[in-house]
Amino acid sequence: MGVVNIGIGEWAVSSDPDDVLKTYALGSCVAVIVLDVKLGIAGLIHIALPDSSIDVNKSRELPGYFADTGLPLMIEEMKRRGTVRAHVRVKLAGGAAVMDDKGIFDIGKRNLLAAKRILWRSSLGAIAEDTGGEISRTVAVRVVDGTTTISSGSKQWDI
Repeated sequence: MGVVNIGIGEWAVSSDPDDVLKTYALGSCVAVIVLDVKLGIAGLIHIALPDSSIDVNKSRELPGYFADTGLPLMIEEMKRRGTVRAHVRVKLAGGAAVMDDKGIFDIGKRNLLAAKRILWRSSLGAIAEDTGGEISRTVAVRVVDGTTTISSGSKQWDI
């Protein structure tokens, strides 16, 4: 198929080995990547805020915008496709303080904590993460093997 672009508040799950799940410009937003290494299924969500209670209407329209509404939906979609916890690997990216260097709002940190709490409730933990700091990140995940590439400016690295 090709590149599946995932915008803010969106998520996608794919089992097409030719797909690359990609999201752009993660500042304080967090990408949660869930991989089923046995079945070759990958999911990626671009979370903007930790808690949907601040805008219940938006959480109904775009549940992926919030960690507490979107991440459980993506995990459930992966379960419907046959994913089991024993074969799951999780990676995290983002959660920076791009425009909040004094930590007044701590949206990035709060997003990370919310995502981790939801993952922990599902008995899942990250095997790799590239989080925090003050940089914006773009994330690309190859469904075929789960390779996760982070880029920022002209730099690129795998997690």
